[in-house]
Amino acid sequence: MINKIIKFRNKRYKKETVLSLVAMALIVSGCSVQTQPIDFEANSVVSYQRIDTIIKDEEPITGPISLYEAMARALKYNLDEKIELLDEEFRRKQTAVTQLGMIPSITASFGVDSRNNESGSSSRSILSGQESLEPSSSSEKTVYSGDLIASWDILDFGLSYVQSKQNSDERLIAAERRRKVINRILEDVRTAYWRAVSADRTHKKLVKLEALTQKALLQAETLEKRRLAPPLKVLNYQRDLLQIQSTVQRMQRELLLAKKQLAALMNLKPNSYFKLVLPDRTDVVPELPGSAQQMVMIALQFRSELRESAYRERINIDALQEQFISSLPGFRTVLGINYNSNEFLYNEDWINISSRISWDLTNLFRYPLQRKALKAEAKVIQARADALTMAIMTQVHVARARFIRFSQELNTIRMYNDVQGRILTLTQNGFKAKAISQRDLVKEEMNSILSEVRYDTAYADLQNAYANLYASMGVDNFDFNISPEAPVAEIAEKLRNHWEEQAVALPAVPEIPK
Repeated sequence: MINKIIKFRNKRYKKETVLSLVAMALIVSGCSVQTQPIDFEANSVVSYQRIDTIIKDEEPITGPISLYEAMARALKYNLDEKIELLDEEFRRKQTAVTQLGMIPSITASFGVDSRNNESGSSSRSILSGQESLEPSSSSEKTVYSGDLIASWDILDFGLSYVQSKQNSDERLIAAERRRKVINRILEDVRTAYWRAVSADRTHKKLVKLEALTQKALLQAETLEKRRLAPPLKVLNYQRDLLQIQSTVQRMQRELLLAKKQLAALMNLKPNSYFKLVLPDRTDVVPELPGSAQQMVMIALQFRSELRESAYRERINIDALQEQFISSLPGFRTVLGINYNSNEFLYNEDWINISSRISWDLTNLFRYPLQRKALKAEAKVIQARADALTMAIMTQVHVARARFIRFSQELNTIRMYNDVQGRILTLTQNGFKAKAISQRDLVKEEMNSILSEVRYDTAYADLQNAYANLYASMGVDNFDFNISPEAPVAEIAEKLRNHWEEQAVALPAVPEIPK
């Protein structure tokens, strides 16, 4: 009878336990997570306010902006550069985190175990099947325990060491990417600045030229309607005027966009108003910094893409070491300090030490396949490096040819501008002497203005080609010792000194073994 009651109670407890578990499962499943769609209208307002706040914190523009001030503002405020700077900082911190894996791990724990009755038990003889002891307990109802355990695994140490080297190389890759972004930004600033200078310098001339063209077209239409001149001669004149007008409109479109591009590079609002320092045009043309062979060797030494490829190759070698270490057996040592408040224990606190060797045999068989895969990846990295080397060598030669060509074109355009100036002077004198018609005078005035615009544009193109020479070599357009926290004027002065020193002497070129 007693056994039946015990069995009934056990079934009832099991039933209650099952019901409790089912109830808990229903409660947990009812707490399903549902996210709300983002309010993109409010998000757009927040994004605009963030950019507005960033721009308000920048140094105000107090006067005309020079080339080096424009570079300084881009170096200090450009958001693309800030992304690379933050990524480099992230890689540095990630390396520090990985290095912690090489030190022993220390775990501290504290726990409380409590129950509503005694945890007693009795024993039954295996031989006779009779109960040998009365029910007894060796534990209190409530027990407090704590331990402090230090463990160290030589396998984890080796893996963490290799991974730290890989993360360190990733940080160096991030630094190279930042170099590349900054050099690209400063090259874009130089290009946009000179085109914006050309736009500011020639804006009034282009407006005047367009007005003259429009006036001349109206006069030509009048001549055609009244038949005051031969029709073919009038139509040819109109065709020349329309061609000039088309050229003027194209130049206005290209040059006026340059100022907005410059504003974006300096992290100014597109509608920001600012003036530029208009340098005097000079007849002194920048010279080539070195021979083609010298420039190619400098490019192979400094280009960020090749440096990144070299770091990728080293990361691949470290990955081979990582897979080899993973295939080895692990040796783990544990040292612990323990405490338990149970008064029935003979020793309430004790120190334990243990060691264990473990070996994941699947890693041993997996290693040959992983090694082959990493060797194949190494070949891909090397092939990409070879392709990059050829592309960079080509870029250097193209940049040289482009610079030489622009130098020749500038010299031709300068001579053309001088000739056109003399023609205009003679035409004006002939018009005063009534030997030349007003139509021919207007045409030469338009040609003179158009010649000056072309001269400015050609000079800007030459300056851009000169900057592209250094970009093709990967030589830094800035000094890494320049702090972005420094004032704009200080950064601008350091950039000026850096460019003047760079124009005098290029970095040393490694010797090619024969």
